[in-house]
Amino acid sequence: MKTIFIVDDNSSNLIIANKALSKIYRTYSLLSAEKMFTLLEEIKPDLILLDVEMPVMNGFEALSILKKDDKLKSIPVVFLTARNDAESETRGFEMGAVDFLIKPFSPPVLLKRIEMHIETDKIIKESLQSVRQVHNATINIIANMVENRDKVTGGHIDRTQKYLAILVFELLRTGVYSEEILSWNLEELLPSAQLHDVGKIAISDLVLNKADKLTDGEFELIKKHCEAGEIIIEGIIKKANEDGFLNHAKRFAGYHHERWDGTGYPRRLAKEKIPLEARIMAIADVYDALVSERPYKKSFTHEQAIEIIKEASGTQFDPKIVDAFLNVANDFLEHAGFDVAKLLDIYNEI
Repeated sequence: MKTIFIVDDNSSNLIIANKALSKIYRTYSLLSAEKMFTLLEEIKPDLILLDVEMPVMNGFEALSILKKDDKLKSIPVVFLTARNDAESETRGFEMGAVDFLIKPFSPPVLLKRIEMHIETDKIIKESLQSVRQVHNATINIIANMVENRDKVTGGHIDRTQKYLAILVFELLRTGVYSEEILSWNLEELLPSAQLHDVGKIAISDLVLNKADKLTDGEFELIKKHCEAGEIIIEGIIKKANEDGFLNHAKRFAGYHHERWDGTGYPRRLAKEKIPLEARIMAIADVYDALVSERPYKKSFTHEQAIEIIKEASGTQFDPKIVDAFLNVANDFLEHAGFDVAKLLDIYNEI
């Protein structure tokens, strides 16, 4: 059952609106915007009916606050008002309201208008989900193309995506870099991590799949996969006219081999100048490389990998992210049972 908040300082309007809607929707009647925001800490409604003329905090002020909150800004808001003037309507629509209802309103008209907006919101969300599925499928296909060329690192892309997700949610849990992470769309970020090595498409098979240790010259060629990845993703952005989820992919591809102390590649960036996405991916990427067997090296144990990453805190890796890694290192060991999609569902319900 969909949930609707009815916010109006007039109790008669609350009673009328509640009576019209409560047989179909779960309704909450609230006498002020302040009470609405208190309830929003516990419940996220599917639509808000919001009176414009209220004391202390009016509807425009409340809508402005809603639109600045990443977790609340997508909630459709229908204004209730006794004022029938073009200026108020224009202001409301510019701020993001989806409709205006003039008081006194007819209960049947109210119900029909609400049904229309609930259904429209449902269609939009389904469309966005469909687009997201296409995005993710495209990313997966490209990532598989890369991995099929690289015979040495089988399963690396899937594993690093899971390690990245584990680290991201631990950083959120502990409040480390949480402000920046909360500004990300994780449904775009996590799948885009699969493209961090997309630049390997531009590397010769002879170098990419060499069984022996690389020469210095061959290693210099391998290092070019970061900049090549950026160029490939930038080309997709321009052709698709779409940059939301691909901007994360571009940062993963271009910066995941930078080091905290500035000695990494390709740009020798240091500390916070390295994008946060890449600083997180750096640990996921290196952990997987350490515990995986290669033709030119044996695998390290999980415990050895932990110690190596711990010792590189402050030199190769961001110390705060290393601390998060140490908290969840055993989850890396059990990554096969880690469901990224399920964890995203839990996150979206928060």
